[in-house]
This record gives sequence, C-alpha cells and structure tokens, in this order.
Amino acid sequence: MDRVCVIGIWHLGSVYSACLADFGYQVTGVDTDTERVDNLNNGIPPLFEPGLEELIAANIKAGRLKYTTDIEHTVCDCPYVMIAFDTPVDDNDEVDLSPVINTCQRIAPCLKNGCVLIISSQVPVGTSENIRAMIKKDNPALDFDVVYCPENLRLGKAIAYYKKPDRIVIGADSEATLDKVEKFFSVIPAPVMRMDLKSAEMTKHALNAFLATSISFGSEIANICDEVGADAMKVAQALRSESRIGNGIPLLPGLGFAGGTLARDLKILKKAGSDNKYETLLIDSVFTVNQRQNGIVIRKLERIFGSLKGLNIGVLGITYKPGTSTLRRSSSLEIIAELIKKGAKVKAFDPKADRNEVKQHIEFEFCADAYAVAENSDALVLITEWQEFKELDYNRIKEVMKKPILIDAKNMLDMYKMKTLGFSYLGIGRGE
Repeated sequence: MDRVCVIGIWHLGSVYSACLADFGYQVTGVDTDTERVDNLNNGIPPLFEPGLEELIAANIKAGRLKYTTDIEHTVCDCPYVMIAFDTPVDDNDEVDLSPVINTCQRIAPCLKNGCVLIISSQVPVGTSENIRAMIKKDNPALDFDVVYCPENLRLGKAIAYYKKPDRIVIGADSEATLDKVEKFFSVIPAPVMRMDLKSAEMTKHALNAFLATSISFGSEIANICDEVGADAMKVAQALRSESRIGNGIPLLPGLGFAGGTLARDLKILKKAGSDNKYETLLIDSVFTVNQRQNGIVIRKLERIFGSLKGLNIGVLGITYKPGTSTLRRSSSLEIIAELIKKGAKVKAFDPKADRNEVKQHIEFEFCADAYAVAENSDALVLITEWQEFKELDYNRIKEVMKKPILIDAKNMLDMYKMKTLGFSYLGIGRGE
C-alpha cells in the first residue's frame, strides 16, 4: 500500500500513525522532538491512551511503522502527507498555528508532484486555503492539493473512534482530489462526507460548539434543579430518551467543559463573527455559563465551611478526563489551584497522572492512593470519573476522614448509598 508521512506525533499523530499502519499503510511518523521519536520507536507513546502502546509495538514489529526526525527526506517520498499536530491552545483558549504554518513552509520545497497534503490539526476556518496558497507561492511548479479532514478523536477512546467513526469528513476544492482521498480512507468502515475546504473546517468548529452548548445547557438545568429540589440526573435521562435529542448528547450535570478543545472552537467562531460584524450572542452565553459552572465545587465547599483557610481537602482525579494521562487544561488542576489560593491544604491522587508533570503545574501533596488522600480530610472531592474510584471501600474512606463530607463533581457515585454509609454527600444538580 501507499506510503504515508504523519507529521506531529503527540496524541493525534501517534494515534493516526499507528492506526493507518494497522490498516496496512507504510507509515513514517515525523517529529522534531528526538526523545519522543526514540520512545515511539521503542513502542512508548507520548501519553497514555488505552491500546496505543500495543498497537504501535505490533506495527513496528510488522515493519509498517517507524518514526524519525528527518522531515525533508520523508515527505519527498510520500504521496500522502498528514499534518497531525495537536494545535497548542493558550490559557485564553487562543490557538497557536505556528507549528502547522512553520512545518508547511518547511516541507513546501520537498513535496513530490501529485502529493496530497491532508490537514487534520485543529485550525481556524480559512487556514487550509491559506496554506495551499503559501505552498503554491513557495513552490509554483508543484502539482499538489490540500485536503482538510477534521479529527474526531476522544481521549481515552481514540483508537476506537479512529477505526470506527460515525463518518469521515473530507474537504477539498477539487473533485479529483476528493476522489483520491476518499479512496485513501476506504480502509476505514465509515460513510464519507465530501465538501469544500471551508465547510470541512467549519464542521469541526460547529460540532465542538454544539457539544459545548449542550454541556452548558445541562449545567444550567442542573443548577436550577439544585434550587428547586429536582434531580438533574433523572431529568437528563428523560431528555436523552427523546428521539429529537438522543443518548449521545452531553447533558449530564457536572463541571463545565475543560481541556481547551471546545473553548478553542468557540473562540474561533466568536472571532469569525467579530471579523464579519456578527454578534455571537449564544456563544457568549455558553462561555458565561461554563465559567460559572467551573467554580461550583469551591462554592459548595464555602457554603459548608465558610472560609477554606487551613482546611484539609482531598481531591480524587487530576487528569483532564478518564482513560488518559494528559493534564492539559485539567479542571482538577484549576480547582486545586483555587483551593490553595483560598488557604486550603490539598492532597490528591490519580491513577494515570505523572507525578513529575503534575509538579510542573502546581505544588501539592500527591498521594499513593485514594485512602491516603482521604486520611484526616475535612472534605473529599471526586473530579475525574475513573472506574476505580467507584470501586473504593467507602466505609474505610469515611473512617479515616476528619469529616465525612463528599462532593461528587461528576455524580459518579450512588447518592443514596453514600448517604446510607453516613456521608454528607453533595452531587451536582441532585436537588440538595
């Protein structure tokens, strides 16, 4: 099968390279980080993703997958070049396109005639057209085309989502290019949706904006449920049974969205509106609700204790979400930082978070297990919904706590069981 070059091999690129090799392509992953490349060639991915380490090792052994820092020599021999950087997002949810743009400028003189540049990095609408024009300017004689294929991976479930997606969106401004790329992706059992470049880019923004809006809607309903004594979990279950809504909509009460990805696309749409003198009222409201929701744990603790100064607060879960080791824009780290700012002493545990990486973000006591976190705590806060937190011995947890106060920010535990065990249990939107 054809040779494929995948450039940028953190989460997105490491999953893409391993999966495409598993489908039979001859894949070379490229990155400027020598340590990352060496680790990948030894079967060690840059972060935890279920099944990824095994998939990489199997395809390296089969001779279909390798990694290198030699970008120029790799792209000149590949008919398909994929840009798969996880586009950086700053603390204001603004996207940094420099890795994508700089790489495209670097490879422009090296691309072979007839190649297709497939961009899957998260970029603002209009970027793919600009990249095509830039490469054409730098290499006028080159016969090539640009395709935008938005990624739709989920941390913790990335391999399954890549191998069996709901659909594959491909955007190009040439029917011949669309034909070529549809054939390239024919190894993946999913319907293909063909469109122009800008519509494909806009699809990614619109999808994430819709998910963010759904989360903020669920948060708003949950907060009203708390005030009137209704249970938002039961309300969400009823809503999802409605055929016009569906079971996949993220309506469950909890914290607001985090990680930077949804907010990134909201910011892009907000800017697109502003640039064209369109007021994005709904997007502004989604941001407002989300910002308020991410402070709900602190507000619940202050409602119980008043001042948090000098309290021992235990936190279970540090990573952005279960099934991954990434800490990027983690809600838990933001909550911990606010607790420390208010004078609390914080202990925390997570089964996959890297202790050394955590220390690069913030200093607190990183415990060996959940029971050490609970010991002598005035309150315990559950944030990341790891399965093992559901299976803890909560009688033992209660016995070692100073006060059996449990705030379940993801409603992962049985409220009635926890109350029966003697906990003062507070969920989100449970009508307390």
